[in-house]
Amino acid sequence: MSETRWLDPAQQRDWRAYIEGSVRLHDLIDQSLKSTHGLSGAEYEILVQLSEAEGHRLRMAELAEFASQSRSRLSHTCGRLERKGLVRRENCPDDKRGVFCRLTDEGFSTLESAAHDHVATVRKFFIDVIEPTDLEAIGRAFTAIAQQIQAAR
Repeated sequence: MSETRWLDPAQQRDWRAYIEGSVRLHDLIDQSLKSTHGLSGAEYEILVQLSEAEGHRLRMAELAEFASQSRSRLSHTCGRLERKGLVRRENCPDDKRGVFCRLTDEGFSTLESAAHDHVATVRKFFIDVIEPTDLEAIGRAFTAIAQQIQAAR
């Protein structure tokens, strides 16, 4: 068994600040989207991913990866979006087991409306409170974290 490398006080402080800040920020974004547009943060992210995809559609497996959701969770979330008329699931014509999720015109319109408020919230509570050099460091740090996690899988 390897010896545990405990966090020093500064590392512990920074780790806890990250946890508290990120949870509060995610909760704030989720609450803001729900109260103004009837979307959860997870639903919004799916709409964003679909809006940026060619033909506004992705295979469910790809969408799960891009939206950082398990396939099971994604299926439930897409079901809610489908009931709202914001997405449509379609069978893949060349793969009988494959399923696409496509953004509807109503979904695109909803996303356009929500994006303005979402960006304002992100700007007010994240971008504008962080020094530009710190923001660049956060981007580098979380790119490295995502790569490390992907490599561990």
